Amino acid sequence: MIDMIEKEDAVISEEEAAQYDRQIRLWGLDAQKRLRGSRVLLVGLGGLGAEVAKNLILAGVKALTLLDHEQVSEESCRAQFLVPVTAQGQNRAQASLERAQNLNPMVEVHADTNRVEDKPDDFFLQFDTVCLTGCSRDLMLRVDQLCSQHNIKVFCGDVYGYYGYMFCNLGKEHNYVEEKPKLVKPTSDSGDGPEAKKAKVDPNETTMVKKTSTFCSLKDALEVDWTSEKAKAGLKKTPVDYFLLHVMLKFRTDKGRDPDPQSFAEDSQLLRQIRDDVLEALSVSGDLLNDDFISYCFSEMSPVCAVMGGVLGQEVVKALSQRDAPHRNFFFFDARKGNGIVDYFGPN
Repeated sequence: MIDMIEKEDAVISEEEAAQYDRQIRLWGLDAQKRLRGSRVLLVGLGGLGAEVAKNLILAGVKALTLLDHEQVSEESCRAQFLVPVTAQGQNRAQASLERAQNLNPMVEVHADTNRVEDKPDDFFLQFDTVCLTGCSRDLMLRVDQLCSQHNIKVFCGDVYGYYGYMFCNLGKEHNYVEEKPKLVKPTSDSGDGPEAKKAKVDPNETTMVKKTSTFCSLKDALEVDWTSEKAKAGLKKTPVDYFLLHVMLKFRTDKGRDPDPQSFAEDSQLLRQIRDDVLEALSVSGDLLNDDFISYCFSEMSPVCAVMGGVLGQEVVKALSQRDAPHRNFFFFDARKGNGIVDYFGPN
């Protein structure tokens, strides 16, 4: 028997039942109660962060904390719909608060204007889920390790131009339920023969099946040994987006920012160098990631933010409500091709 998480203070009032009626019909009252008892930390209020915030607030979590120390820039206004165009120079979290709260007054929305790097470990332990966007690799590794030790779910995501990714670590044992068509056993008068004795699917009935998934740390997911025979054998099926992610995280570590369109020529040259260094360090062929990616990884593209924010927000909802199979453990989106892929990296 799988023990489902019980949230305290997860009683649904009549007003909430009316507000979330469509969702309750979709994924059930128990799932909505778990959502209603969940506290989420969202770091980074860029274009992706705004999309995730919108989806979590509308889904009906108990509380959402928006954490961002950055100021609203002209680019922020283009990709981020929660900040007014008159808010340039203001803190992004604070400027996003009013519109975010207006989406759903039943959700407690808070703004935190401090640097996430300066937060002590205890700060993260007050949440059920931590979602990191626009963060450095070192910070993501630190928070992921900390939260894993305290059974807190971790999500990471970013948008780089036409590309986007999402990672999740739901712990060594994540329990959830999935709705499946019900199998009906044959009756005694159903006839003879092997076909008549087989269980058949009843299209009018479904049953809830309890399942468990295991996840690895972000560190393990990023530190795959590509010299092993098993990794080499699967290299041809590995999405190049995984190696692109390594390049973008290294750029952010080295420069303290993402590629900037205003320094396109300089940053393009640096991206090529980082690409060569990263692939060499991973012991994979330099031909895996050609130069085409360079022209398409600048700035946050609003349509890509919308897609990635929808996926990331939905995965957080699924994890908190313990309803339906989660993406395990990466999702990559390539807007140039118009497709996404789910793949697992790390020890099995």
